[in-house]
Amino acid sequence: MSSRTPPPAASDGFRVRQALIADALAADAAFAAAEAWRTRAYAALGQHGLDATVGDRPSKRASDMAMREIASELAAAQHLSDRTVQAHIGRAMQMVDDLPVTLEAWSAGTLTRAHVRAIADVASTLPEDRRVEYDGIAAALGSQLSPGRLRSRLAAIAEKLQPTTLSERHLRGRETRCVRIVTGVDRMSDLIATLPTVLAVGIYDRLTQQSRALIDARGQGAGASSCATGDGDGGAPGDDERTTDQIRADILTDLLLTTAPTIDPTRVDGGTDGLGAIRARVQVVVPALSVLRPGDENLDPAELVGHGPIDIDTARRLAEATVVPWDRVLTHPVTGEVLSTDTYHRTAAIDRHLRARDRRCRWPGCAVPAIRCEVDHTREWARGGTTDVANLGHLCQRHHSQKQFTRWSVRQRAGGVLEWTSPSGRLYTDEPLPYSPAVRFLPDESPPPGLNPAPF
Repeated sequence: MSSRTPPPAASDGFRVRQALIADALAADAAFAAAEAWRTRAYAALGQHGLDATVGDRPSKRASDMAMREIASELAAAQHLSDRTVQAHIGRAMQMVDDLPVTLEAWSAGTLTRAHVRAIADVASTLPEDRRVEYDGIAAALGSQLSPGRLRSRLAAIAEKLQPTTLSERHLRGRETRCVRIVTGVDRMSDLIATLPTVLAVGIYDRLTQQSRALIDARGQGAGASSCATGDGDGGAPGDDERTTDQIRADILTDLLLTTAPTIDPTRVDGGTDGLGAIRARVQVVVPALSVLRPGDENLDPAELVGHGPIDIDTARRLAEATVVPWDRVLTHPVTGEVLSTDTYHRTAAIDRHLRARDRRCRWPGCAVPAIRCEVDHTREWARGGTTDVANLGHLCQRHHSQKQFTRWSVRQRAGGVLEWTSPSGRLYTDEPLPYSPAVRFLPDESPPPGLNPAPF
């Protein structure tokens, strides 16, 4: 007769850990189900927008405006960018239509958002008639692999399902090349270029070689100096302690801001005008007192319109270097409302006033700077609207067309306040961004500051 030793009893710590892990997994499953629910809701909302155009003459423009109308209403309610919401709706509709098996697995909690994103990204490279087969394979693999390994496996599977060659797809892929900017923190941003891989690698390699040449020259004491657009002060070579990454970024900035394109079809006479003569244009607000008291710049920072505050040294250098006349903006000492503008140079007074007042697109939540916007009559000129500051406002091209071709309506109140009414009747108020008041109330022990005359 044999006896077995009973297994040791589980400790309290072991049971607690098991319970916490189970709780975390249950929360993840519930979160996945909620995200799948949200995807279906967004898809249904997008389909509702398209259904509203069924009775109209079908066109790509009508469908796009219907999607913009739906997206802008949801975005306004959530205080989000309507572009972002429209992209979410588009992805949700694609998921419901093309990847129902994956969506069901997501709803059941067997797939995470990272898995679903990998599946959807690869699916977007396939023609619609191949996605049904792909969907079942991808959902089954997703429950077994990490997102990183899943993506590489799916890429190989998708290649076998492709009806065209890689060369043919590369020609189509070239049509997606673009440049975009993603605003980061500490007034830094990512400038992202989507290019054919061979060109992207070539650009990166050339920047690397140039940066290494500068570092080698620096180590040998040669007369290399900091790039003009870098953060260095342009001192002696020995003072240059930039890293390779920093030098690459500085060289790229110099090349893009100062060098003319090799191919310039706008130059027909061999002159110096054309694309090479075009310089970067930005809209900057620089409070006068912040220039005089840089230590207090956080109280009233300079602003790169559409992107947020910038450091006062950069703003001062822009003010000293620009040949474009600055507009002086006189603001109300308490509310910060724009009262008037003037300049020593002849410009359009109304345009100056509107740029100073609006500073950005006046659609709720849009941050496109006014210099890249169109001046719109709030009440159409053809319907009796007047051409004065009380009936004008800046709208970017996207939102100008939305105002014209969707069921959103707007009216302008005193002080440039725009009241937007959505197709479902929701009211959204967009007020001009106020300038910092000239009078500030500080603790008794602090001396009261003088009037802030104006940003320049």
